[in-house]
Amino acid sequence: MTQIKLGEQVVDLSGTMPSVGSKAPDFLLANNDLVNMTLKDFEGKRLVLNIFPSLATPVCSASAHKFNELAGDMNNTVVICISRDLAFSQKQFCAVNNLDSVLFLSDMRNYDFANDYGVLHMNGKFQGLLARSVVIINTDGTVGYTQLLNQTGHEPNYDEVLDALT
Repeated sequence: MTQIKLGEQVVDLSGTMPSVGSKAPDFLLANNDLVNMTLKDFEGKRLVLNIFPSLATPVCSASAHKFNELAGDMNNTVVICISRDLAFSQKQFCAVNNLDSVLFLSDMRNYDFANDYGVLHMNGKFQGLLARSVVIINTDGTVGYTQLLNQTGHEPNYDEVLDALT
């Protein structure tokens, strides 16, 4: 079991992230219109999964804005922001903040994504929410890169993500 920190508190995660080179686990996530989406919907595209607890926190909001800014320069790549926020809230957040270069998907349907990617907070204040992390899925459906932040209150290392895409 992987552990991270939320402030000073140690948090257990549901498992471990998929290893680089492995087949990316499929997922069932809801888009802003409550339509289910799976990995197959993105076949042939490279994906950047920006995974975080909730858009209601400043760091999560900042990462969504930063990835929206960076997404325009990523060729054949879809940036997906994933949280357990309800799809309705994600849709409203996008509209209010003019975020149109990234796709928001909600893990509101079940815990499969969180468990399969090893990012579910099992205890602490954010129990049931997703751990801040980034996963790149290559066009062939394999995991190309992972970044799990040891401290939930920190933003991803965007330079590392961009380097992994080149």
